[in-house]
Order: sequence, then structure tokens, then C-alpha cells
Amino acid sequence: MLNNWLFRQIDNSALIVFRVFFGLLISIEAFGAIFSGWIRRTFIEPQFTFNFIGFEFLQPLPGDGMLWYYGVMGLFGIFVMFGFKYRLSMAAYTLMWASVYLMQKSSYNNHYYLLMLLCGIMVFLPAHRWLSVDAWRKPEIKRISMPRWVWVFIVLQLWIVYTYASVAKMYPDWLDGSLPALLMRGKRDYWLVGEFLQESWIRYAIAYFGLVFDLLIIPFLLWRRTRLTAFILAIFFHLFNSFIFHIGIFPYLSLAFCLFFFPTESINRFFLRKKKPHYDHATSEIIVPKHRKLLIGTIAVWLLIQAGLPLRHWFFQDNVLWTEEGHRLSWRMMLRAKSGRSTFKVVEKGRKDTIFINKAKYLSRKQLRAINSKPDMMWQFAQRLEKEYAEKGKEVEVYIDSKVSVNGRPLKRFIDPKVDMAKAEWHHLRHNDWILPSDLD
Repeated sequence: MLNNWLFRQIDNSALIVFRVFFGLLISIEAFGAIFSGWIRRTFIEPQFTFNFIGFEFLQPLPGDGMLWYYGVMGLFGIFVMFGFKYRLSMAAYTLMWASVYLMQKSSYNNHYYLLMLLCGIMVFLPAHRWLSVDAWRKPEIKRISMPRWVWVFIVLQLWIVYTYASVAKMYPDWLDGSLPALLMRGKRDYWLVGEFLQESWIRYAIAYFGLVFDLLIIPFLLWRRTRLTAFILAIFFHLFNSFIFHIGIFPYLSLAFCLFFFPTESINRFFLRKKKPHYDHATSEIIVPKHRKLLIGTIAVWLLIQAGLPLRHWFFQDNVLWTEEGHRLSWRMMLRAKSGRSTFKVVEKGRKDTIFINKAKYLSRKQLRAINSKPDMMWQFAQRLEKEYAEKGKEVEVYIDSKVSVNGRPLKRFIDPKVDMAKAEWHHLRHNDWILPSDLD
């Protein structure tokens, strides 16, 4: 019964059109990073990057190599858009994007993580079976349909992302409007809307519209009666985020996903006028692959991991807003405003002199902002200092005097100043006890 439902053929117009938009957007992401100067600020100007811990072997290419790297990525994005060597192009972009994602976290963004997941998913989807160079060169691969599991997989992945984004907002600083107000305070000078965003009611509108939108957008898009209204609200929501928060291609990618909720006739009328529709009905063809159990099992494991990762912060001591442990890979988007200060002190063993490190000699401006509130980056910098002095034949201890503010609260000491961070360990799966306790509820 499950096989019949998952492998019954349905129209593939949504997937085909989405592939075109997806390829366009990922090429814009790559080329935009070049022309906006993001590559130079992130990979070329800094002396080193803060990798995801365990992926230090991934390092930026020397000189202007990363500009060429992103240029090649953009080219692969164009190949995806046109469906040229689709699977190879999509796999290449996925590998290259995953590498740069894991290579640096000074510019960490949940949307970058989502893009990595989506790229990986798209490699295995039959998105090149129509309106593609591949289908033009090999007519035998042309299809007007796809198995239903493709649609189910995409919708469930989106549902997980949006649901966790909503649930994460259900905490006091969001619900009382204080965090949205803090975020809007930084937009005071925005052209035309800056002062308007300071209105007292705006904070509550942003807080509750965002929470409810994330919670209900997928169910409302699934229900025919609310679909059009949900789509109009999605346009407003995502364009607002794009204009106010400048979060790259994500708002437009989210709008492109709405294709999967509209009927074939509507999609073909706007985008694929010459494509014959595949009418989805109970007697539609069922094509069950030989390795169906492996396919279903792989999808189930993927979705279970996606559903489990955002919950892991509950198994760490203290509040994730403070410790950051379990924050990444969890769809906790724009949920806190953190600031801080930190001083790194190096003490050579056998001597009493203390060397106060000028972080600006080592770090870019973006890295300086990030390191003051991210404990893993503080640990990595301490390890780097220890290594630098070891190469000079000196055995040193590294101490950090750090204070952090969460969501406008007073600064509070963050890292235990008595712990030698050169010898401290980083634990992925349990709390790092050199992070001092918070007073957050």
C-alpha cells in the first residue's frame, strides 16, 4: 500500500520549473558573493578562517583562488538551470558549497546550511527530465511525471524547517516583542521605513506574524482554500525579510518552493505552455524500483536526523542562547542579539609576564565581531595562539577575559578566566564547562 502511494507517478512540472529557478538562484549566490566583495572579506583578507571544528583540512585557495572557485560554482549553477549534465553539475556545486560552508563560520547563516541540504537533495531528484539540455540530447530520458515520493520528501523537509523556526520563537524575549524591537532598532536609518519600524506595535506584529507564519504556512499551502492567501502572505513575508535583513537568495528560494503546492494546470499555464500535463489519479502508473526499501529507508533516516538535530540543545547544560551549544543546524533564525568583549592573555610558563593579544592583528572585522560571543571560535583562537608560540619554542598558557550580553541584557562574564584555554578541550556532544553559567531562564 505504501509502495503504491509513494511510487505512483504524478506530474513533474513543479520540479522542472523549480530546477530552473534553483539553478538561477545558486548561480546568483555564487556570482553575487564575488561582485559584492564577500569573498574578499571572508576568504582573502583574513589571515585564517574559523572552520567547523574537525574540518580544518578545508582551507581557502591562495591569492585570488577563491574568486575563481566561486566563478566555477556559478557556472555549475547555470548548468543546473539549463539542465546540462545535470547530476554532475548539481553534485559539483553541492561538494563545492559544502566545502566553503564548512571552511568558515564567521558568516554562519542557517540559510547557508539549508542551501547545502537542498543541493544534496537535488542531486538525486529527476529534475532534468524536461526542459533541459540533457533531455534534448537524450530524448529517451524525457518524462512528464515523477514518483510521488519526490514531492513528499520536499514538502516534509520544508515542514521541518518552518516548524522548528516557529517553535524556536516561543520564548520570552520573542513573545514579549523585546527582541524584535532590538532588531528593528538597528534599522532606524533605513530609507523611508526606518522610523516606521520603531513604532511600538511593529515589534508585536513582527513577533507574532513571524511565529504564526512559520507554523502554518505549509498546512495553508497544502489546503486548496487557503493556498492563494498563504502565497500572498508568503510574498509579503519573504520580500520584507529580503529588504530589511538582506539575507541573500533565501527569500526567493522560499517563494520558488511554493511551486510544489500549486496544481499542474497553473504551473503549465505560466511556465510550461507546451508541456503535456500528467493527470494525477488513482489509476496513474506505478513504477516501483528494485531498491525501494533502501530508498525509503534512506529518506526516513534523513528526515529523522533533520527532525532530531534541532532538539539536541535540550540535552546540553544551560541555555542555548548563552552557550551556543546546539545553535547551529537547528533553524534558530534571527532569535537573539548578542554582543560582547574579550581579552586574550598569553602567559609563558616559567615567566610572570603577561602578553595581552591585539586581536586586530590576527582577525578581520567580521571575525572580531563574531569571536566576542562564540565560545567555539574563542577556543579555536586560543588553540591557534598556543600553536604559534609553540612554533617559536615557547610553552604558553592562554586565558580569556570575556563578557557577553544576550538580547540587550547587562554584560556578564562568559568564559572562566582561570581555565587555560590552550589545554582545554572542545566537546561536540556535551557541555563545555569552561563556559560559565548564565542567568537566562
